[in-house]
Amino acid sequence: MSERFFWAEQAWVEGRWQRDVALTIGANGHWQQIEAGRPFAEGMQRLSGPVIPSLVDTHSHAFQRAFAGLAERREAGDDDFWSWRDRMYGLALKLSPEQLRDVAAQLYQELLTGGYTQVCEFHYLQHAPDGQAYADELAMSWALADAAAEVGIGLTMLPVLYARSGFGQPGLREDQRRFKTDAAWVWAASQRINAAQRPLLNAGVALHSLRAANSDDIEALQALVGEADIPIHIHISEQQQEVRDCLAATGQRPMQWLCNQFKPDARWHLVHATHSTRDEIAQVAASGASVVICPGTEGNLGDGLIDLPGWLAAGVPISIGSDSHVTRNWVEELRWLEYGQRLGLQQRNVAAAPGRQPSTAARLFEATRQGSAAPAGFKQWGLEQGGRADFLVLDPLASGVAGLPAESALDGLVFASQGQVLREVYVAGCLRWQPAQALAHTAQNAVTERFIRTMQALV
Repeated sequence: MSERFFWAEQAWVEGRWQRDVALTIGANGHWQQIEAGRPFAEGMQRLSGPVIPSLVDTHSHAFQRAFAGLAERREAGDDDFWSWRDRMYGLALKLSPEQLRDVAAQLYQELLTGGYTQVCEFHYLQHAPDGQAYADELAMSWALADAAAEVGIGLTMLPVLYARSGFGQPGLREDQRRFKTDAAWVWAASQRINAAQRPLLNAGVALHSLRAANSDDIEALQALVGEADIPIHIHISEQQQEVRDCLAATGQRPMQWLCNQFKPDARWHLVHATHSTRDEIAQVAASGASVVICPGTEGNLGDGLIDLPGWLAAGVPISIGSDSHVTRNWVEELRWLEYGQRLGLQQRNVAAAPGRQPSTAARLFEATRQGSAAPAGFKQWGLEQGGRADFLVLDPLASGVAGLPAESALDGLVFASQGQVLREVYVAGCLRWQPAQALAHTAQNAVTERFIRTMQALV
């Protein structure tokens, strides 16, 4: 690809709206120059609406897209995260690599339309349904990579260490047999994925949770990773029962134990971190680790509300993930993030920062934009020189956005929009989606047709 020159009347640069922005994309698909206050000139492509960075979906279980909408019934008794999990395992035991690719392609296509251009795949569905390794042990990983390549979204693979069913347990349950890995397996998988050098594909590592990996597992993986500059993800403190179990097993709460025992650093990304104390927040802040929040899934599963004011006040980097994919649009995730706080605290504009950033949506968007880079293994993210040229073109006539002044555009987008608000989605400087093409796009129709056939076979 040769250099390309774009021009936007309005663009989100350096944490604020700026006007008359010239955007130059280098042959490598990264930003070569971004300059505000430049008049439109010959050779530039005029973009059809305000330009904003995309976001990274920093936590995904792609296979769970096939479960979205199938767990919203209660025939008897109580229903909670743990009963949902048992039903979800039933789906996990069925999927073949080919079916996983079909499900993931549909998901990744939907994530693109929802304003994500990179997804971090927290991948623990590794082996054949009988628990034995495939001839190629990474068959399920390549299925995900192929799906991402097909639709043109970036993918950060995070092979997961999953060794036991809970604190004090010797191993996995029978219905978890497809997940079994150890530190050596995870490290080898990560290295092999990175060595493949596929476009828009990179890899880090993950630990499923403190309950699913004993101390020896975690220390072994840390030793293998060493000083390698790759992301390390872990589920933590999602459920109150998890906190109680960790206290019973270790005498410490999960984030307290993680920080004291394993010394996380800026490469670590703590998924959910729903149940915390102020001391734990301070420990995480001192470590440099970040927090990945999944408001749609956390609401759907009844996890609880994160202490958003506490994490923001401590300066801990935050990002968002779609997790189980009951929501697949970052606008909705940010809306849920703020509205959950409003309901829990009975206040308004909880995330706003008077005197610094009074716009609630702008503060949440900029915080998650800044927090998008590290969980995906990148140094930077957004409309910044040197970063990958991923961006979104908003529809200025979209519901909730039309007629608003620039300083309210993000608030209208997050809190007042309905339906499709994007005109174009670009990944590495290439147009990947626009609604005008979507209805007639043969490849997109084929993805959905395959997904429907796979769902009919699974359900």
